[in-house]
Amino acid sequence: MYKRNLEQILSIFFLVLTVNFAVGQKKEFREMTVDSLTFANNKKIVNSLNTDVFEKKIFTKKNIQIPYRLLKPKDNNNQKYPLVITFHNSTRLGNDNENQLEPFAKIWLRPEIYTKYQCYVIAPQFNKRSSDYEKNSDGIQISKPSEDVFALLELIQNVEKEYPNIDKNRIYLIGYSMGGSTAQNLLNLAPDKFAATVSIAAVPDFSNLKKIKSKNIWLIHGEKDDENPYVGSLELFRKMPSDKNLIFTTFSNLNHNNIVIPFLTTEEIPKWLFDKHK
Repeated sequence: MYKRNLEQILSIFFLVLTVNFAVGQKKEFREMTVDSLTFANNKKIVNSLNTDVFEKKIFTKKNIQIPYRLLKPKDNNNQKYPLVITFHNSTRLGNDNENQLEPFAKIWLRPEIYTKYQCYVIAPQFNKRSSDYEKNSDGIQISKPSEDVFALLELIQNVEKEYPNIDKNRIYLIGYSMGGSTAQNLLNLAPDKFAATVSIAAVPDFSNLKKIKSKNIWLIHGEKDDENPYVGSLELFRKMPSDKNLIFTTFSNLNHNNIVIPFLTTEEIPKWLFDKHK
């Protein structure tokens, strides 16, 4: 009797493990390398795009001023369009309303993307760090939002009012490095607002895990990243085992500076985002 009960208990235990694995998060490894020629060519393709179609705007709230660029859909008819918000890294701080148009803002201008994945794009620029880093009690570096990030929620609301054909069920966040951290910060601040987040080489935000436990999140990190530690994304992945909508992509041979290169000339990120709804 004891042996039979033990076998039943073990069967249930392994069944639970199997179910959790089947419905939980996804982790993938890519062995891609980026040589100097690919690095230069992919950057050149994106940097050659004409950014004049991005309109220059400024958001002001009390003592906060955020310059931003706005890209409208190519056709912009009466149908609903997604809204994509892109966040720049710390090397592009300023107020010239130019420098924030880094590769993940510019990819939406590639002719095939601009035609196939039509949307509104907001690219805000911060004159000081949008995310600050500190270590938690476990020694893991974590990110916290600046006051400007809180103000972004009102900026987004203003753009929604100005352009009522924005699809509020398809608002997406994407960022690299500090910008990837800021994307996570904003998701944690207003998890019900956003349909999906792509966070690349970021320092994680653990502040609201219960509220984001079922969100569409794609973490991308290079295992050789010695600037924003890879272990941060790994720890976020471990803290959200039940999120079946979480993907963690590790590039085993890439570092902080070349992690963006594989995505600049493909449609992988736009395609993944456009499949997601609230």
